Amino acid sequence: MLEQEKMEKSILLHCLSPEEFKSIVKEIIRAEFVAIKKELAIKEYDVLLTRVEASELLKINISTLWHWTKKGRVKAYGTGNRVFYKQDELYI
Repeated sequence: MLEQEKMEKSILLHCLSPEEFKSIVKEIIRAEFVAIKKELAIKEYDVLLTRVEASELLKINISTLWHWTKKGRVKAYGTGNRVFYKQDELYI
């Protein structure tokens, strides 16, 4: 039984030329890379809107947008004194 398991797990390469072996390995690696790439599919970059753009999109006043942000109704992102809103998150 142990001998049979070894035979099932063994790989015979004596019938392949180096070019054929290279081609097979290359195709396997390519297929694995495509599978990994699909798993790790990176979402397109988020569209960031300024306060003015976000308030225009929502058809509200900038002060209302500020209040909604403080209450946690919409999430703001920013650096320093610059504030941005992700367009996808504004469609509530």
